[in-house]
Amino acid sequence: MGIVSDPDFRTKQSAKSVSSVKSVVQTKNSCSWSTSDPMMIVYHDEEWGVPVHDDRLLLEAIILDGAQAGLSWSTILHKRENYRKAFHQFDPIKVAFYKEKDVKRLLADAGIVRNRLKIESAINNARRFLEVQREFGTFDKYIWSFVVGKPIINKWRTLKQMPATSPESDALSADLKARGFKFVGSTIIYAFMQAVGMVNDHVVTCFRYKEVGR
Repeated sequence: MGIVSDPDFRTKQSAKSVSSVKSVVQTKNSCSWSTSDPMMIVYHDEEWGVPVHDDRLLLEAIILDGAQAGLSWSTILHKRENYRKAFHQFDPIKVAFYKEKDVKRLLADAGIVRNRLKIESAINNARRFLEVQREFGTFDKYIWSFVVGKPIINKWRTLKQMPATSPESDALSADLKARGFKFVGSTIIYAFMQAVGMVNDHVVTCFRYKEVGR
């Protein structure tokens, strides 16, 4: 699968997948982390590692990866549709202008992780996101510059070989922190980079390894 050119692609795919996810069974050689939870299988097979260049989806990814801190990605993935509804589909302008009443609304929403620091960081990050857009034209242009505009193609054979951070995630994390972003440590940012295809970390035996590299 190539670059996501349709900004609603992942929203459409995940909505379609949710309705049929109970019947999903992994039958191909795949990354071992994706072989039990049906929703994780769909996410791995259709989204993870596919290069993303749509700013709204990039904001969604960076906020959700921050929400994941201390939790499993499966937990956040199962709440993703609730997050999209609660955060106005991650429209950066709408989220950036959230007030205390919105924070209270989100803290009362059982469909998301009700952590004040994470909710406030999401709002803060939307504001910083808009500042980056004003400076660079798009957030996409800014973050992809840290990998010189193209995915890093790794060649891991097992998950044990896969690092938690990289020099690129260290650099991006440091720059995001300097710009005032929150919940953007290097480990979180490496997970973000994996998710949005800045890094291809499918193991080489996974059927998606070559597909996402096309």
